[in-house]
Amino acid sequence: MKFLIFLGSVRTSTPPRPARLGERVSKACQSFFELSYPDHEIELIDPLEYELGAVFKPHFSYSKRAVPQDLDSLADKIRAADGYIMVSPEYNHSMSPALANLLNHFGSSLFSYKPSAIVTYSSGQWGGMRAAVGMRVFLSELGCLPVSAMVHIPHAQDVFEENGHISLTQDSNHWESYFHRTFSQLIWWAEACKAQTEKTDPHSLIASFTRTPIERDAP
Repeated sequence: MKFLIFLGSVRTSTPPRPARLGERVSKACQSFFELSYPDHEIELIDPLEYELGAVFKPHFSYSKRAVPQDLDSLADKIRAADGYIMVSPEYNHSMSPALANLLNHFGSSLFSYKPSAIVTYSSGQWGGMRAAVGMRVFLSELGCLPVSAMVHIPHAQDVFEENGHISLTQDSNHWESYFHRTFSQLIWWAEACKAQTEKTDPHSLIASFTRTPIERDAP
């Protein structure tokens, strides 16, 4: 199966130090996933590698011939994926605006009926756990319901090296077990969702909203 890791930060400045703390957290998720579940594919989505445009306009608002290449490419990856790992820092007790902005460029029909896993981090003691509370609601509305287990990483700059490897000062078995608890749930649900989707296409039972918000109006 295919999974995507969404890096939920575009900040390259400091403080806090080091810059792009989320990058090493995302690389740690990717490295652990590749080593632990070699039968599955995993790809890291870094929002800095995609041109989203200065003015917000979601993928589904363009005519098919006018969709920017970056948006179309990412939409294809989201559609093809079987599950998602959402990595976010905490801003004012909420999820990253950069992650919300990136995900809001795409309709829920691309994410629906597939699971997600929440990974939060911080340079301080809370590990971004308060952001995770809001992320559960956001991701559920997006259609990719989060699994019950989550990963919270306090003092992430001390836990992971720049390349995503676990620091020598840390108990690697502890962190690997922590990741495994969440990612194994993600894979179990992804397998279940894929099997059921192959049996019955959920989009044939409940039509997706693809044009305007008025489609959500009750009959």
